Amino acid sequence: MSNLELGFLSFPILLLMVFLRAPIGLAMLLCGFAGWYFAMGGNPNVLLNKLKSETYTQFSSYSLSIIPMFLLMGQFATLSGMSSALFKAAESFLGHRRGGVAMASVGACAGFGAICGSSLATAATMSKVALPELRRYGYSGGFSTATLAAGGTLGILIPPSVILVIYAILTEQNIAKLFLAAFIPGIMAALGYMLTISIYVRLYPKSAGTRPAQPMSERWAALAGCWPVLLIFGLVVGGIYLGWFTPTEGSAIGAAGTGLVALLSGSLNWAVFRDSLFGTARTTAMIFFIVLGASFYNSFLALSGVPQFMADWVLTQGFSPWLVLSVILIFYLIFGCLMDSLSMILLTVPIFFPVISAMDFGMSPEHLAIWFGILVLIVVEVGLITPPVGMNLFIINAMDRETPMTETYKAVLFFVGSDIVRVIILVMFPAITLFLLPA
Repeated sequence: MSNLELGFLSFPILLLMVFLRAPIGLAMLLCGFAGWYFAMGGNPNVLLNKLKSETYTQFSSYSLSIIPMFLLMGQFATLSGMSSALFKAAESFLGHRRGGVAMASVGACAGFGAICGSSLATAATMSKVALPELRRYGYSGGFSTATLAAGGTLGILIPPSVILVIYAILTEQNIAKLFLAAFIPGIMAALGYMLTISIYVRLYPKSAGTRPAQPMSERWAALAGCWPVLLIFGLVVGGIYLGWFTPTEGSAIGAAGTGLVALLSGSLNWAVFRDSLFGTARTTAMIFFIVLGASFYNSFLALSGVPQFMADWVLTQGFSPWLVLSVILIFYLIFGCLMDSLSMILLTVPIFFPVISAMDFGMSPEHLAIWFGILVLIVVEVGLITPPVGMNLFIINAMDRETPMTETYKAVLFFVGSDIVRVIILVMFPAITLFLLPA
């Protein structure tokens, strides 16, 4: 059997292992092991040498240190009460409108996503704050949980984003430029969700109650309570864009800043600090193991020649670049229902990126890579709220066991529709994504 045939055979084996609930990192690592073993004629010494060199090469990258720093930043932000302050400020300005408390939840998720690069953490944290208020003002269970599940996806789109860091490393792109390109699509996502809420409550008036408007003095007071979020976001993201420090240095400054805010707020003691470090270590270990498995598997695919074969085959068929892009995005949309976002990025980008890079979309290679990365991130983000395996749906359902999952599924389809419309707009008008980037 040729190496190319080995590479193609590994795909169904990998998917079978995933469907049998093997951890995705372990599944990719074992497939990579087996692929290298058979490709090298059954020589175990080559395999062991590859394991040693691949592990060192992958984790000696200075850029990977951004991940634990952003995760620690999210841990401190959760503990310092920033989520509550964000929700109160958004609620004071939007809560009196029809569906306003749900809109406030989305706005607070967007704000929290600016200091937490994890979708699951954003969804879990904001649900603790917003669910009681949504119940208090008569919002239906399915509508409430669907809103928070959708709002949680903003955690990986609005910079800083852990997934964007991984994509930047895989494709050797500038992290700061990817963060900048994600900003407008992130704002579009938040506004699109708010518009969806407005449409939903008009179609189903009984799904949302009302609350009285707050005086302007109370609104401004609530907004003033958000100053730590604005300060940290402005310092980290603004500092990176202005060149004051690198993304890696910015992540460390962000973690230190949120830790200081948590300390000054009185919510950070030794036990909480220890739990934050352990929580960050556990999540980092999980991510890094998936990164190692993907690196080993992708190096085997490169050895087999599958990515180059796919790129050459697509080019020789004469397919339109826009058709190829559409098929890839549909693939992400379907498999996003079955796999988590990080695994999808690590598994597929090394295969699809060479195909897209070889096609002519009328833009520079750098802009093409950044535009494709944002599109992939958005479509993978949709998978977090798409039945039957949307991770955010399960996170929110665990926080509100009184609401049947079927009710959440029905309501969340409105938000999935909003995401699909946004993807179509960004595909048709790449300039929206690339607007803030230098020419």
